[in-house]
Amino acid sequence: MNLRTETNKNKFPSISAIVIAKNEEKKLPDCLKSISWVDEIVVVDTGSVDSTVKIAKGFTSKVVSYTNGGYSQWRNEGLKHSTCRWVLYVDADERVSQELKEEILKLVSIKNPEVCAYAIPRKNIILGRFMKHGGWWPDYVKRLFLREKIKGWKGDLHEEPVYEGNINHIQNPLIHIKHDNLSEMIVKTNKWSVIEARLLYNSNHPKMVGWRFLRIMLTELWLRLIKLRGFMDGSEGVIYSFYQMFSKFVTYAKLWEMQLNSKYSELKDKN
Repeated sequence: MNLRTETNKNKFPSISAIVIAKNEEKKLPDCLKSISWVDEIVVVDTGSVDSTVKIAKGFTSKVVSYTNGGYSQWRNEGLKHSTCRWVLYVDADERVSQELKEEILKLVSIKNPEVCAYAIPRKNIILGRFMKHGGWWPDYVKRLFLREKIKGWKGDLHEEPVYEGNINHIQNPLIHIKHDNLSEMIVKTNKWSVIEARLLYNSNHPKMVGWRFLRIMLTELWLRLIKLRGFMDGSEGVIYSFYQMFSKFVTYAKLWEMQLNSKYSELKDKN
């Protein structure tokens, strides 16, 4: 598939789009179509066993296989293989709208930009609904960088970019198809809660006991459902608020399990 035309390439500075994907054969095509206007697409495949790689190769010759580490390492790997002046990060479940495309092209056309990084709002579609409450809007994410100013990414769970210079905010959002169904949500929670629990364990989190579980769960539910008005997003908002409480429970239950296993190991070593 052709990317930007030669006319547009001469008019605007070059842009590399970096996409991280694993087993995304259903969502990847729409993602790649939405960024087909950039000069270069780099897809970092992190171990797909479906047709993700085949689909990616239909859009770009730069498909990199890299399974080590997590999102920070994957984003850094994509950066290594990019060559353009600006770098745009897009996940496989995200889409760049026509309005966002035009805004990005306008911003990168500035010859001597004072701003080297941009945060983009995300329009989160959860269970088929655009979530306007519960803390899910505008959900800014740092995704567009002047390549010479971004040094890389760090962090195991909520990765953050390391860059030099000023950051600004873009108005038009990324479309984020966050969760299609409850089964998908549970699979992702089971995966990422292990990492989050390990980070809590390594930070010497206080011992998990009954009252802590109740406090953490009720605090999360009150935050999402009441304070951030998740109930205003209808049934989907109520379900997702309760789901966030459940997700917190799973994370801290795994932390409890790690703490318990550590205690047993210490007792075994003493004996």
